[in-house]
Amino acid sequence: MAKILIFGNSGSGKSTLAKHLSEKEGLGHLDLDVLAWLPTSPPQRMPIEESRAKIEAFLKDNKSWVIEGCYTDLLELLAHEASEIIFMDLSIEQCINNAKSRPWEPHKYESKEAQDANLEMLINWIKDYKTRSDPFSYGAHLRFYESFQGEKMVYVENVEHKLFH
Repeated sequence: MAKILIFGNSGSGKSTLAKHLSEKEGLGHLDLDVLAWLPTSPPQRMPIEESRAKIEAFLKDNKSWVIEGCYTDLLELLAHEASEIIFMDLSIEQCINNAKSRPWEPHKYESKEAQDANLEMLINWIKDYKTRSDPFSYGAHLRFYESFQGEKMVYVENVEHKLFH
């Protein structure tokens, strides 16, 4: 039974890979973005216990799954359940290029225009990945990867050409 965690920087291809695996393998798919934030402006993190309850509801409804996101604190809640992890460790430049060409994500934004209005902030966020020390940082992701005891992979480039052909 596949239980896959995918994590990495914003724009690294987590959602694209997760959607592909979900469709190809018939896995439940959860994007942690949808349960990590409160609907406030400016955005604020949802309390971890509320996120945990939503994750547990997803797990109850899905025996096989792929879960993706950049939230090490939420990924750690799932590490004991996961059969494998995938660290999307692409260069900052690759992540920025992916963010610029990202299709509209209707589960996150009311329109493509609203998504694009957020692009400059997203690019700055991507650029800070290796220097931040928060749960979304390279350091947190690397520690999570290194401490995981099960099957694990690192992708340093998008694997679309390998997966989709």
